[in-house]
Amino acid sequence: MEVEIREFSKQDIKEMIFIWNQVVEDGVAFPQMDCLDAESGLEFFASQSFTGVAVDKDSNSIVGLYILHPNNIGRCGHICNASYAVLADMRGHHLGEQLVKHCLAKGKELGYKILQFNAVVSSNYSALKLYEKLGFVKLGLIPGGFLMKNGEYQDIIPHYHLL
Repeated sequence: MEVEIREFSKQDIKEMIFIWNQVVEDGVAFPQMDCLDAESGLEFFASQSFTGVAVDKDSNSIVGLYILHPNNIGRCGHICNASYAVLADMRGHHLGEQLVKHCLAKGKELGYKILQFNAVVSSNYSALKLYEKLGFVKLGLIPGGFLMKNGEYQDIIPHYHLL
């Protein structure tokens, strides 16, 4: 499958919300507990430094997305943060890698110096493998830093990548 990654538009919101909410409802990767609706979704995605969508060139459907935003403010405002979501049926097709690579370039283009992930869940093996492959540095381990949907706590592993 060939995808194009581009900035989102209002016409994409319905598909984007569906994909985002799949990850939220899975309860094993995103810190958010509440799903987005049409109003909150548009506001959320529009408030980011950049929101990118991966569009399948054959079907013209959205198969993944990412958000990029400051990780902090002021003297730490040069550090960005991102989240990635891939349509459940399309996971395992290396879309995440394409999204992360695009995000690294976009973060640099926007003037950020570092991309930091605050909460990579230790059981998210595919993300951990991808971030290692792309040269991210692990910052350590925060025991029990993530509340899973089933009520158990998982460790989180912060990461960073110099841009």
